Amino acid sequence: MSEETVPQQGGTGQPKGLLQQMEELMAALNADLSALDADLQAQGAAEREVVEEGQAG
Repeated sequence: MSEETVPQQGGTGQPKGLLQQMEELMAALNADLSALDADLQAQGAAEREVVEEGQAG
């Protein structure tokens, strides 16, 4: 079974509620999207530098 289909256990031994699971998933998704955005921003900046160097030379 995948991790998504297996109920997660909290520190108290009780299953997490659906709202808590959704909040954790949204937080993880937000972190992933922030990292992706940072990578894309860095890549775009690097590409702009290459284009500017090509135009200057």
